[in-house]
Amino acid sequence: MAGITYEDFLDLEYEPAASDLVCTFYVDPASDMTWEAAASRVASESSNGTWAELQVDGSITDLSATACGIDEDSGHVTVAYPDELFEGGSMPQILSCIAGNIMGMKAVDGIRLLDCEWPEKLATSFPGPQFGTSVRNEIFDAGDRPITATVPKPKVGLSTDQHAQVGYDAWTGGIDLLKDDENLTDQSFNPFEDRLTESLAQRDRAEDETGEKKSYLLNVTAPGTEMLDRVDMAAEHGCEYVMVDVVTCGWAAVQQVRERCEDHGLAIHAHRAMHAAFDRVPTQGVSMRVIAQVARLCGVDHIHTGTADLGKLANEDTVGINDWLYSDLYGLHDVLPMASGGLHPGLVPELVERTGTNIGIQAGGGIHGHPDGTHAGAKALRAAVEAATEGVPIDEYAAEHSPELEVALEKWGTETPR
Repeated sequence: MAGITYEDFLDLEYEPAASDLVCTFYVDPASDMTWEAAASRVASESSNGTWAELQVDGSITDLSATACGIDEDSGHVTVAYPDELFEGGSMPQILSCIAGNIMGMKAVDGIRLLDCEWPEKLATSFPGPQFGTSVRNEIFDAGDRPITATVPKPKVGLSTDQHAQVGYDAWTGGIDLLKDDENLTDQSFNPFEDRLTESLAQRDRAEDETGEKKSYLLNVTAPGTEMLDRVDMAAEHGCEYVMVDVVTCGWAAVQQVRERCEDHGLAIHAHRAMHAAFDRVPTQGVSMRVIAQVARLCGVDHIHTGTADLGKLANEDTVGINDWLYSDLYGLHDVLPMASGGLHPGLVPELVERTGTNIGIQAGGGIHGHPDGTHAGAKALRAAVEAATEGVPIDEYAAEHSPELEVALEKWGTETPR
């Protein structure tokens, strides 16, 4: 018999294998724990250990994680996981390991999954996005500019007719995408199928009038097979996209939607509602960087990544997350980052300066709150995007090309809302 203890999960000399999933955690050890003791418990609890010393007869498959790096100054602990620990293509199983019970251990006062280095075999067991950033040209012919989107405001409460009319006004003003918000699904005031058909009818009308491609980010979030039925319905009615609340519906459901969307050639827009429950507290939970990584592997084409500190949401490493979403990942497609949350035309030049043009820009109140209404607000945002893409100062572009943008700048300037 051989005893297995926490110390067996710590080896600061270990060099991770190319096949290992390597995770970086922020760890705040409990007052009665050394760094080594806390790190070994993270590795143990997230792989095949337990609190009691085990006596094991015979040989077993070695699925132990190894805490192989401790940086007390930053609080970072590195843990390497053997590939055999994971079920390929099952994001729920992977997260149950690396972001499961360890989040509640008494051995740490705080723990946060900061980053993952995904090995090729595990990463490519997932499909990744169908389209990624190529939607800008495969669907929209947007050239070098960011694509644009808007959510009708108020986000819930509009009738179906009102919702579709807002879409028409925004589309004809120059916006590419109408988008449902996270809590609009199939309510009595705006039923799902009615909203789908009426909005697409207005989309077709807007396309005829503008000569530009338009589309609709339709929220299909629902329990179980109902969500897949809604994906089918979107495809039957000629919609190019679906939207999913990826965190609240769960990653297994996202994987099912990705599979069904491939049958129809639909792109997936990921809304990240509830993400801050995991990533807002800097000493606990799961970082937005990791949430974005998981979303890419599961196969979304867009995901909200923040506004590079410009909008109304808490600070995030938007640029770093976006860079990872663009990065090479064993041939998997990239993901288009969406900037949203308190944006208006006056913030667009600085946003593009910080993030580049290979993004989507979504504005809600920053369009519909325009003094002259949604259509004018859409024209103002489109003008701001064109000014930023062309490198022309926004006030100069407004004076020469867009009275709607001039009005928006008079109302909001370049101030960040709260």
